[in-house]
Amino acid sequence: MDFKLTATACDSNARAGIITTDHGTIETPIFMPVGTLGSVKGVHIHELRDDVDARIILGNTYHLYLRPGMDIMRKAGGLHKFNGWDRPILTDSGGFQVFSLSDNRKLTPEGAHFRSHIDGSKHLFTPENVVEIQRIIGSDIMMALDECPPGTADRSYARKSLNLTKHWLERGWKHFKETEPLYDHSQAYFPIVQGVTYADLRRESAEFVAALGADGNAIGGLAVGEPAEAMYEMIEVVNDVLPKDKPRYLMGVGTPANILEAIDRGVDMFDCVMPTRNGRNGMIFTPDGTMNMRNKKWADDFSPLQPNGPSYVDRVYTKAYVRHLFIAQELLAMQIASIHNLAFYLWLVREARKHIIAGDFKSWKTEMVERVMRRI
Repeated sequence: MDFKLTATACDSNARAGIITTDHGTIETPIFMPVGTLGSVKGVHIHELRDDVDARIILGNTYHLYLRPGMDIMRKAGGLHKFNGWDRPILTDSGGFQVFSLSDNRKLTPEGAHFRSHIDGSKHLFTPENVVEIQRIIGSDIMMALDECPPGTADRSYARKSLNLTKHWLERGWKHFKETEPLYDHSQAYFPIVQGVTYADLRRESAEFVAALGADGNAIGGLAVGEPAEAMYEMIEVVNDVLPKDKPRYLMGVGTPANILEAIDRGVDMFDCVMPTRNGRNGMIFTPDGTMNMRNKKWADDFSPLQPNGPSYVDRVYTKAYVRHLFIAQELLAMQIASIHNLAFYLWLVREARKHIIAGDFKSWKTEMVERVMRRI
């Protein structure tokens, strides 16, 4: 994997770059649709490619490991061949999913012991076997196994958690360096910065991560219960340490405003379930704010879903029709909203890139943050 920084904002830390992988190039800043189980819910591959214009999607190690399992995945030749996606894929190591199973997991220096949410069976993730699983999945970018502590964790817990994450990272990085990809493309490995909202722990973690010299670096453990301003502060602390010539990936974030603020602070890559999850529940994101499509105000509004929007669904379907589909509980409603929201998120980061290159990102961002936070 290669990363080239092509522009930096003159009035902020925002950056534009290009990531090159064996499955294609990715212009940054970039938003990555989440395909936890190997599919982005309700969205076909051709829609991701041709309408949403996604450049990279996510898969999840925890979920794919449990189902369909690594025997099937290896026989298929990896996730690209299994789901038909021929552009880059990033896989989360499963650390966050194990974190969410707080009643069914135990963390030790050896690894993360957990019970499957499907059938209760016992499993163990180690830094080494998580690398092996991601080798079988064949993602272009794999993530290190880490612990994701809650955003409200006290300092004692945060210290202990960070020590565990650093121990796991040393082992995972060593195993990654000692092994080879299984398929005909290269793989990168991103370590993850943790430390909750303690600036000194974040800085320590970032220095440890930066010293490895990996192809890219991630910032984890944010947007998990802490205030937004604390998240932004931690991003600033971490990005002051992480190398400028490597992509920076903020994991699991977030709202359109969160993404714009993080770009302003030097983040390059994002993922979040919000566009599809909120879309399935009737929330539509637009450049002028969010719309709840269940509201009666849309019942006789026959204007396009989003005039001049980036997606074909914006032009084909009216607000009244989409509301009708949600009220009638038609599956098409969730599909339309998911496609629209993903296309909007990709449009937003592409616009950010344009303004970084043009030199007016800061003023554009300030106005756009105010707009996207409105309720229409």
